[in-house]
Amino acid sequence: MNIRTATPADFDAIWPVFHTIAAAGETYAYPRDIDRDTAYRLWMERPRQTWVAEENGTLLGTYYLKTNQPGPGAHICNCGYMTSPDARGKGVATAMCRHSKKTALEFGYKAMQFNFVASTNKGAVRLWQKLGFEIVGRLPRAFNHPAHGYVDALVMFQWLENTHE
Repeated sequence: MNIRTATPADFDAIWPVFHTIAAAGETYAYPRDIDRDTAYRLWMERPRQTWVAEENGTLLGTYYLKTNQPGPGAHICNCGYMTSPDARGKGVATAMCRHSKKTALEFGYKAMQFNFVASTNKGAVRLWQKLGFEIVGRLPRAFNHPAHGYVDALVMFQWLENTHE
């Protein structure tokens, strides 16, 4: 698997994955009917940088990294990850998260925070905890899941500086 910086041309492969995940409404707080142009801005232009994970020219996943808050909070980054449905269970999210933590340190960030993890996204919660993230906050009924209704959203955090993984 190769993880590299995304280019604008990569969005042709990212969009079907993004659209499928957003339309499901189970993990991201994006409108389920989000259009391609808005998705492009959110995933490719707003973040500090976006990456793709690929193998033999096939997109396996993508992630972005951005500053979580400006000013006094600028030492903490935020990431979002999406794995192609065809690549789930193959270690793609693990590889992207490890890559993002290394890159965050290279960019000068000291910590990483996930602001809004749906509590029903058990696989992601388990993975982030396995990779060293702690649940530091719970937002009661903040995420409106299409099948489960209002569920909690979790804030997950990891101090990256001087940690070893």
